[in-house]
Amino acid sequence: MPTFQFEAMDPQGQEIRDVIDAQTQDEAQATIRSMGYFVTKISVQKADKRTDSKNARRKTFALGGAGGKKMVTFTRQLSILQDAGLPILRSLKILEQQARPGALKNALIDVCDEIEGGSTLSEALGKSPKVFDRLYVNMIKAGEAGGSLEVILRRLAEFKERTQSLKTKVIGALIYPAMVVLFTVLILTFIMIFIIPEFTKMFEEFEIDLPVMTELLIAISQRVVKLWFLFPLIPIAIFLFIALMCKFRAGRMGWHLYLLKLPVMGKLLQKANLARTTRTLGALVASGVPILEGLTITRETSGNAMYEKMFSRITDSIREGETIARPMKEYCVPSFHPVALFFFMAMMALPPLSVLFVKPDLLFEVLYASAALGVVGGLFYFLYYKKPVVEDLVINMVDVGEETGELDVMLYKVADYYDEEVRTLTDGMMKLIEPVMIIVLGLVVLFIVVSLFMPLIGLISGLQGG
Repeated sequence: MPTFQFEAMDPQGQEIRDVIDAQTQDEAQATIRSMGYFVTKISVQKADKRTDSKNARRKTFALGGAGGKKMVTFTRQLSILQDAGLPILRSLKILEQQARPGALKNALIDVCDEIEGGSTLSEALGKSPKVFDRLYVNMIKAGEAGGSLEVILRRLAEFKERTQSLKTKVIGALIYPAMVVLFTVLILTFIMIFIIPEFTKMFEEFEIDLPVMTELLIAISQRVVKLWFLFPLIPIAIFLFIALMCKFRAGRMGWHLYLLKLPVMGKLLQKANLARTTRTLGALVASGVPILEGLTITRETSGNAMYEKMFSRITDSIREGETIARPMKEYCVPSFHPVALFFFMAMMALPPLSVLFVKPDLLFEVLYASAALGVVGGLFYFLYYKKPVVEDLVINMVDVGEETGELDVMLYKVADYYDEEVRTLTDGMMKLIEPVMIIVLGLVVLFIVVSLFMPLIGLISGLQGG
């Protein structure tokens, strides 16, 4: 039987500190109140040092959380064990024993100890926030309160599987072009540093008049040889700059608005965010979590500053007696943001500056072109920045769900619709990216081959004529 430490006040107002044995915390509080005390603080007494030492030896060093795939597998297995009728503590010990060393195994060791000490499952999970987030804990808590833990675990497993599938799909769509670009840059850098200089020496020995294309290729090669260290430094500097900007609230909001307004990619991110947030809120509402708590958790798990702001405003409106649909429609329209404007102008203005890498003498021409393209990027932002980040479909479905009392059902339907939209969009992007990459690589190879072989053909023709 677990032992509870408590602090209480007696009828005279004196502070009492003592311990009491009880099956649960509620039973302990009832016993203390029957003694005439008013409970101010109560907690499970810590296990003895030998138990703590034994558990510490079972743990391994781990950084961060458990990872999406591990949590999907764990939740599904726990759901199956609960459907089979096993006690929750035994189910957790089975999963802890078969778990690989890492953050999840360490958390399960702590959870089992807390439950043995008298804590509920939600209380035990809440003490490992790096592994079990607020969404997870609150859904379990709602399941315990409603006596439907098996149903909640099954619903939570399905939610985790859908979310992980969507995340994998989006990341997979981004990995392919990123890897192709990376290897293309590495191969071209190798050619510029090791291959082109050998041809340059040969052309100088024969004193050949070089075409403009060949001179341009040699100039690029010479710059790459001298400034090769900039290639890894430039993306690192960009990444650090964006990370620093996102440390500030205004910078984070501007960066996220920029991502949402990008052509094609912004639409993909928007649909993925809507799928994730509506599924999260639907799962919480269906589990019996209060709507204000559900909106707060959804805001924290949205991962985008614009959606966080929108859900925060919706929460404030509900406290004042509003429904979800009306403030959602009002606050889903972004306002003008100077940081987002800066990113759009920089996106268009920076590429022309690369010409200075080869032709520094064209400074003023490049600056004029860069300024003109920066203005084009700014105009694009002004044209699209007021476009809502939530489509009318979502607002109408939420409105119908609130009127019929089936908000969770409507939110699930919206999430399923956007899941399919994301799959369709990513498949279309993959089909489009492959031929575009092939064409770009073909043009680059054609430029190099033609630039190198035109002087060689002239040299061979001259030798034959001689």
